[in-house]
Amino acid sequence: MQEPVLTIGHDGLSRFMPMHLLLDASGCVISAGPTLMRVLEGQAVIGARFQDLFEVRSPGGAVTVDEVLDRAGQRFRIVPRHRERVGLRGLGQRLPVDIALGGGASEGGPSEGGAVLLNLSFGIDLIAAVREFCLTDADFAATELAMELLYLAEANAAVTRELRGLNLRLEGARVAAAEEALTDPLTGLRNRRAADLVLERLCAAQAPFGLLHMDLDFFKSVNDTLGHAAGDFVLETVGRILREQVRAEDCAARVGGDEFVIILSGRTDPETLQAIATRIIARVSEPMAFEGQPCRVSASIGIVRSLDLAAPDAVQILAAADRALYAAKHAGRGMAVLLASHGA
Repeated sequence: MQEPVLTIGHDGLSRFMPMHLLLDASGCVISAGPTLMRVLEGQAVIGARFQDLFEVRSPGGAVTVDEVLDRAGQRFRIVPRHRERVGLRGLGQRLPVDIALGGGASEGGPSEGGAVLLNLSFGIDLIAAVREFCLTDADFAATELAMELLYLAEANAAVTRELRGLNLRLEGARVAAAEEALTDPLTGLRNRRAADLVLERLCAAQAPFGLLHMDLDFFKSVNDTLGHAAGDFVLETVGRILREQVRAEDCAARVGGDEFVIILSGRTDPETLQAIATRIIARVSEPMAFEGQPCRVSASIGIVRSLDLAAPDAVQILAAADRALYAAKHAGRGMAVLLASHGA
């Protein structure tokens, strides 16, 4: 029994396969689907040779459509020569000589000696193709899931962006909480825990540093005569002074009511440490006006160097700084004393 002859018009073929390519026996284009025509926009498609329009990526070594089908059977990968960013995947089939493109004779007529029908898709390049060619659901066959896959990809991207944003917010909150845990809320300086961590790190690394232990003189008098609000104002002002006098890599911390520790990484020269302490004392000794009333305090500073301890640790450094601070107060207050200690 003779098989029936199948005739399909160009419009019908384009509706079922908007990415089709129909070639004659010589490999020239007879018909191309509307979506494929958008991809090949700017090219003379009808009548053009397959190898002039496309570069074959798989199977390797193939150039013409006959070589593609001979080597790959039906499956292949190609890219438009003028749009190499978007790849195409496809299936190919040789057609019997008695199958013609009905209703489309004006675009090439029946094939003499056989034709080749290729049905293409974007594969993994679907998202890039939709964006580059501004494709919509109408550009795909009704049975194709291209747009559904695109919607899923967009939804996945939206969820990924939201999760990334959430992670950034959580990380920001974590960093803020960690920062808050190491910050004195009144002065904005580091707190005792932060100073201890810096000391432990420097001692563990055996890195040289200088340490200033500062105590405010006459601070109790300000609290008693002008009130705690004035005392807080003095502490805030001292905090600002210390931030101005130290580098970003140094650590200025409030470790008690009116006690401060300044850790100067890499600074061990006695004259440099003395000069820094002298500047701080001079600034702190300047009158601070609070609600029209002068607040007068001074500062005593004990100075120690990590180099003056044979095996420095945080406890030894702070103990030596306490002794140096006591010596500064005993010497008359408003002074800085460097204590050279050689304890083990």
